[in-house]
Amino acid sequence: MYPLKRNRRLRTNKAIRSLVRETIITPNDFLVPLFVVEGKGVKDEIPSMPNYFRYSLDLLEGEVKALWKLGLKSVLLFVKVPDNLKDNKGTEALNPNGLMQRAIKTVKNVCPDMLVMTDVALDPYSAYGHDGIIENGQVLNDKTVDVLSEMSISHAQAGANFVAPSDMMDGRILSIREALEDEGFTNTGIMSYSAKYASAFYGPFRDALDSAPVDLIDIPKDKKTYQMDYANRFEAIRETEMDIDEGADIVMVKPGLCYLDIVREIKNDVDVPVAVYQVSGEYAMLKAAAEKGWLEHDAVMMEQITAIKRAGADIIASYFAKDVVKILNT
Repeated sequence: MYPLKRNRRLRTNKAIRSLVRETIITPNDFLVPLFVVEGKGVKDEIPSMPNYFRYSLDLLEGEVKALWKLGLKSVLLFVKVPDNLKDNKGTEALNPNGLMQRAIKTVKNVCPDMLVMTDVALDPYSAYGHDGIIENGQVLNDKTVDVLSEMSISHAQAGANFVAPSDMMDGRILSIREALEDEGFTNTGIMSYSAKYASAFYGPFRDALDSAPVDLIDIPKDKKTYQMDYANRFEAIRETEMDIDEGADIVMVKPGLCYLDIVREIKNDVDVPVAVYQVSGEYAMLKAAAEKGWLEHDAVMMEQITAIKRAGADIIASYFAKDVVKILNT
């Protein structure tokens, strides 16, 4: 006796597979991380992130135009701050003519409709490589939050559409939201890194910004006192719900592939957009494996991106964004 239902009928050819596909990737899914440096004519490849670059402001203009032409309409800005401007208070983060503030204006000048999100954290500005102010060997929460709130206002004044606090300090979303409201930036959104795990996948990113924690006596060697334990699941839901209650418009899970269970849990639990950051280590691993000939780069890349969206991501921050969209456009 033969089966009445044959699931393979819906896999017979490319046309039917495309017709019944449940998860569709488009350029609108992506948020493109961009690294910015001081100087002129600088397009500096990040050694641990092949084919990904840091741009000086003049070359950032061309990159933004290229992204827009591909249909990529949202960017997330990070800055590599010169060592001589780093301290323990994030002083340079509040400079109205700082690199981040100029980068925001550069993007908006060259492409006014590009959605600009900005990293809000102290690690690029910290002499110690931490996301907060250090005192007596501890990362201070409330003093750090005060600086993050001022930093968010400075980004909004420069023209940012969204601020993206990536620090994992307690209460920072409420403080930032209230600060923005008080200054009249009622339409400036907040994308919170709500479930950001203390992950080993961030190494290449820290190379890109020279922002790894320093190895000194009385300075925490890692970020485990504020980023989440990767063994925890329910904590991610609690953190995310608290951020939404405090005013987050978008919530994020970071990293991506090892945390797709968390993405689905949060997607099922909340009614705001969920972002996922496919981080630098995920990017670097595929690049390295493809260079060795162990994996087919584009096939694995597309499978990974599809898995992230299938798990529940409304927004994907990915270093593969340009590569994916070029494939989609062929």
